[in-house]
Amino acid sequence: MKTKKLIILFLLAPLLSFAQESGIKFEHGLSWNQIKEKAKKENKHIFVDCFTTWCGPCKYMANTIFPQPKVGDFFNSNFINAKIQMDQTKDDSEDIKAWYAEASRFEKDYNVRAYPTFLIFDPNGTLVHRIVGGGEADQFIAKAKEGLDPSTQYHTLLSKFEAKPDDVQIARKLAVAAENAYDQETLKRAQIAIINSMSEEELFQKENADILLKSATTPDSKSYQLIKNNIAKIDAVLGQGSANSTMAVVLMRELVLPLVKKDENINLDDVQQQLAKSHPEVDMTGMFVRFKPQFYFSKKDWPAFKDAVNAYINTSKVDANQLNSFAWTIFENCEDKACIESALAWSKKSLEEGDENAAYLDTYANLLYKKGNKDEAITTQEKAVAAADEDSKAELQVNLDKMRNGQPTW
Repeated sequence: MKTKKLIILFLLAPLLSFAQESGIKFEHGLSWNQIKEKAKKENKHIFVDCFTTWCGPCKYMANTIFPQPKVGDFFNSNFINAKIQMDQTKDDSEDIKAWYAEASRFEKDYNVRAYPTFLIFDPNGTLVHRIVGGGEADQFIAKAKEGLDPSTQYHTLLSKFEAKPDDVQIARKLAVAAENAYDQETLKRAQIAIINSMSEEELFQKENADILLKSATTPDSKSYQLIKNNIAKIDAVLGQGSANSTMAVVLMRELVLPLVKKDENINLDDVQQQLAKSHPEVDMTGMFVRFKPQFYFSKKDWPAFKDAVNAYINTSKVDANQLNSFAWTIFENCEDKACIESALAWSKKSLEEGDENAAYLDTYANLLYKKGNKDEAITTQEKAVAAADEDSKAELQVNLDKMRNGQPTW
């Protein structure tokens, strides 16, 4: 049942299968050099799907998008298509094992760090484009088309930008391509080039102000200083608080997190007070309120975690799933009565704001039981068992039996 209490749920799908009756036809039994030879002979680009067996979006693309006829028509007519499994499992076929070394080289040479990553090579085997993340059929076809056009190819634009870093038109195109490729470092460089080319009047137009916010990297960066000195102008075009939100993120990332990493006993209240003095233009209250639950969770300081979560809930909109997750964390880790009382309040709120599903009821019942309210706990756990699906019912029944027998459930 614990898996149902996680805030982020991973998609589960059948294992990938190379065999498809329709859709994209992927090459089998060929080496990378043979694939390049075939692409050159047929004058086609190469499309490479870099996937892992544990990646939910990878499975979605393989099972839902790639088999579609319109997707197959486009990719089969324009590309030689290949798949590379980037992880290794005990169930791998000989075909997959034969590509182990190539998979390692692709990861290193082409900086494959997120999945799925799709690489596009020209007919000569030169990398020209990358797509990170999946998408629906029409959207994905549109992204792949950009890999066939030199004016939108990510790596082609990057080469042009390296040669002409002051060319604003190239920088604008590269910024779009870099964002699609999840290349944050290149994206920042392109954004800074765009910002440096603008007059102040142009800078605070809506579309450009958004680029300005995205390009702020450190408190000393030009973009940050422009934001700091023009808060009212930015908020006027992007909405109240836009400038503060960006500066707060920069200060948290560049000043607070390094301190936390360096000193595990750091006092966050002291840090917040110091920042208020050194950067009075930024209101960091909301940022610290959101960060403290995570901080005290990592320190396993459960009374402080309880206080931090209460502050977070009182100032932010928290969904039922997250409330349930907070409550279960206390149930598993804390014996303190005040912690359990707070967790009960969070759990009760999750039941009020969300459906009375089995996971939320189970959390509430276990907290009641830990507090000593045995009869109410049993009644609530009976509801949880009744509401559970077949996969969870047995586990919840075990907890119910323990409650009836007076045994601990933690």
